[in-house]
Amino acid sequence: MHGHRTAFSKMRRFLTGRLPRRNVLGGLLCASLALALSPADKATASDLPVLRAAVLKIGTVNWELDTIKRNGFDTANGFELSVVPYADNGATRVALEGGEADVAVADWIWVARQRAAGKDYVFIPYSKAVGGLVVPKDSTATTLEDLRGQKIGIAGGPVDKSWLILQAFAQKEYGFDLAAETEQVFGAPPLIFKAGLSGETAGSINFWHFLAKMKAAGMRELISVETAAIALGLNPDIPLLGYVLKESYLQEHPEMAKALYGASRAAKDLLASDDAAWEPLRPDMNAKTDAAFETLRQDFRAGIPAPGNIDVDGAATFFTLMVSLGGEKLVGGVKELPAGLFADLE
Repeated sequence: MHGHRTAFSKMRRFLTGRLPRRNVLGGLLCASLALALSPADKATASDLPVLRAAVLKIGTVNWELDTIKRNGFDTANGFELSVVPYADNGATRVALEGGEADVAVADWIWVARQRAAGKDYVFIPYSKAVGGLVVPKDSTATTLEDLRGQKIGIAGGPVDKSWLILQAFAQKEYGFDLAAETEQVFGAPPLIFKAGLSGETAGSINFWHFLAKMKAAGMRELISVETAAIALGLNPDIPLLGYVLKESYLQEHPEMAKALYGASRAAKDLLASDDAAWEPLRPDMNAKTDAAFETLRQDFRAGIPAPGNIDVDGAATFFTLMVSLGGEKLVGGVKELPAGLFADLE
């Protein structure tokens, strides 16, 4: 509006002989442009598709998504990212299924089960961050076998992937039935966090970002899931977590898989190389100490997968192990990886 008043004022001055003709012509041009570009037109100036991401409100994926938005990596890759927070992971999956969102985050074991059941879900890799088992700083345990007869706190339930892998490792390495010869306490990540720090449990298996804070608080990692996976002949570099979209959506937006992946990689590259890029994220990381902040950053970086498509053969080997360990509770009736599970990103 200010531009309009200035241009029309110049016109009046010109008509009364108080403004040179060349100035009013410029003013008239500005007025014409201002009128032509109404607010509605400006709002629709971009015709980039909007990708609606349903995410856990306190999930660590927000660190990457915030970096994408803050640095314009979405628009640079041909789309506009809209982040919609939800209270729990179940709600994000309902939003994806019901069409309230275009993408959510899940592990590909779950996606494989859904795809085998007829849902057209496709997986794009996001993170290979996995946890491990930590013990109190004064613990004398040096191997899993030293936890015989003691209490282990586990987030994620009886079919948590980390718990299953550590069971298989204990059996292979020591002939030790970890589930039968220990007492398990299953609970939400914050509960396992508190129980571990208080010494209520002799060992703790938790989500990676809770484990990072537990280590920062002085707990010691007895064994990582990565170490156990390697011993079992698995490929530890296969990302377990990823973005999930529908094939039907990708048919309407055929470039979106690579576009999202490109934005994700750009954010990862920045977060991997630039400490300053983490400062805007710190308020949302719930890191109460510098040590916790640094451990979270370090472990996030360790979870960044190599670029490129997922190793399908390696994923099939991993899936076979999950089938044998987790059974129907984990994978339903699925016995092998469904075709088309992983998006082609190259």
